[in-house]
Amino acid sequence: MENHTEAVLSHFLKESLKGKTALITGGTTGIGRATTFLLASSGMKVMFFGRHEQELKDTLNDLREAKLEDNVYGLVADTSKTEDIQRVFTKVDQEFGQLDILINNAAVGYGSILEGTYKEWQEVVQINLLGYMAFTHEAAVRMKAQGKGHIVHIGSMSADEREEGSSIYVATKAGVQGFSEALRKEVNPLGIKVSLIEPGAVGTDMQGQFSPGEQREREEKMKMLKAEDIAACILYILSQPERCDIVDIKIRPHLQLI
Repeated sequence: MENHTEAVLSHFLKESLKGKTALITGGTTGIGRATTFLLASSGMKVMFFGRHEQELKDTLNDLREAKLEDNVYGLVADTSKTEDIQRVFTKVDQEFGQLDILINNAAVGYGSILEGTYKEWQEVVQINLLGYMAFTHEAAVRMKAQGKGHIVHIGSMSADEREEGSSIYVATKAGVQGFSEALRKEVNPLGIKVSLIEPGAVGTDMQGQFSPGEQREREEKMKMLKAEDIAACILYILSQPERCDIVDIKIRPHLQLI
């Protein structure tokens, strides 16, 4: 019975997503990278990008080893640069012809307003908030013409918890939360879904205060999530019937007691 159930679920996921197209920002590391692998293995066509050439090469190499190279397109691009945004969507139009799914994931961490400079804060806001807005605009224009689409924003528990010492990052993630809620009201009548995921601590390069070994240890102790956990959450959201909207999900490690 268990094998039959697994087979049915596997068939449903593959059939519900097979052939769909997705764009993932920040797709060469962490959550974005895990999501690229999972969606590509589900039969989707995935375009992804990151800011660093070496991370892109490493990811493409691993995708080839997993025999997923036919399902992916990788780029180097920066969500804070207008010319890169246009270049990415030109590539989307050329390779896909249409865009079914946008996953806004690219983000950087930052601490307190008492630290750093205006230029540094500006870069964080450009990547973490304005980047989400710019990619949403371009995706929504295409999805409106199609009469359907799905936009997924990766936010953070920081939007609600508002931890001391991270006021810059908190401001951007609170902005993503508000943007997602208002956006859904604007685009749902156009056939476009909007989903917001707000994870707790995830073992990625965003957790720079912990070494990779310490991150793995915290994952084992259920004090930190794995990037693959969020990728699985994204897959769940995307595989729902058209009548169902997963509006927001808060997902935290079992022992992150906040």
